[in-house]
Amino acid sequence: MNGQSGPNTGKVLDLVAKFEKVFHSKPLVIRAPGRINIIGEHTDYNEGFVLPAAIDKAAYLAMSLREDEEIHLVAADLDETFSVRLSELKPVQSPSWPNYLLGVAAQFQNSGLRIRGFNAILSSEVPMGAGLSSSAAVECATAFALNTLLEAGLSRMEMVKLAQKAEHEYAGVMCGIMDQFASMMGKKDHVIKLDCRSLEYEHVPFRLEGIKILLLDSNVKHSLASSEYNVRRKECSQAVDWIREQVPTVHSLRDVTEAMLNTYVLPRDPLIDRRSRFVVLENKRLEEGCRDLENGNFEALGKKMFETHHGLSAQYEVSCRELDFLISQVEGNPDVIGARMMGGGFGGCTINLVRENALPALVATVSGRYLKETGKALTPYVVSIEQGTSRVY
Repeated sequence: MNGQSGPNTGKVLDLVAKFEKVFHSKPLVIRAPGRINIIGEHTDYNEGFVLPAAIDKAAYLAMSLREDEEIHLVAADLDETFSVRLSELKPVQSPSWPNYLLGVAAQFQNSGLRIRGFNAILSSEVPMGAGLSSSAAVECATAFALNTLLEAGLSRMEMVKLAQKAEHEYAGVMCGIMDQFASMMGKKDHVIKLDCRSLEYEHVPFRLEGIKILLLDSNVKHSLASSEYNVRRKECSQAVDWIREQVPTVHSLRDVTEAMLNTYVLPRDPLIDRRSRFVVLENKRLEEGCRDLENGNFEALGKKMFETHHGLSAQYEVSCRELDFLISQVEGNPDVIGARMMGGGFGGCTINLVRENALPALVATVSGRYLKETGKALTPYVVSIEQGTSRVY
């Protein structure tokens, strides 16, 4: 074991033992974390800013190279196996989990990088469907493992782009770059201020004294999510097109001011104005939130998180009854510094900054009320901010 921060030692050793039993060789083991996003939602595809961080829940991938052209995969948590030849790589319909590994292998191939067959066992503690980017964690682990074993010499940034492309082409999700970026580039006790236009970034200290990050998984995912996501992208593009007719230097909502919206969008379509205004204000909140962090002012940041939620609910309209209920239960509670829905919307998690001593009582109270209100159980996760993708064995 090396000295990297955050690995689950027991899980790593179990994985190594299982790998040696199945494949009769010693593996390399990579840890790639899931991610949270503190503030900056739906800004990524509008060339704005995001503020993600890697967390202490991660995917673990054990891998060794083979002498032939075959790929042999094991999903330890699902007790499923999959195999394919390198010459026959293509997305698979069922099961879907191999796509996150095969997509990365295909990107190595397509990039002209020398690749060989490999054995791999995957085990992940990143909850699926909770909006913590379990898929990006697997893609980053695969890219890091192949890059190490093949001595391909890819930079972390090159691996991020390769993993994102794998998601586009093999999982069919046209995601922005934030998820893979946060998993690969995370730093313990820091969030990443990422410029989604230039991909310039900086690590901003995020040291929580007596405060915990609590995720409340609503355990719902409404079917609106993917279709409405595409509609929002079109609505944002429409606003940009109208403004660009008069202001040719505008390329995305990143370049837009509220004054431009007032003049060129609001008179034409109040709905398009609401959508684009949320994004313009969200970028502003993120910039100010980073200054709050530099000043150690978590109360000011928390206030902006609540503002973000109300914007996502009323202006961008990507929340849902369950998420709004969870926020209503913590807003005004002096032990909750900030909270909002996190992710694409219509389900998933809320992220809450909660005073540590109040955590057990808060979870018990909100869980009981949520069950009574919705008939669904709430799943709480307490997470901490950890290192990005690294070798752990």
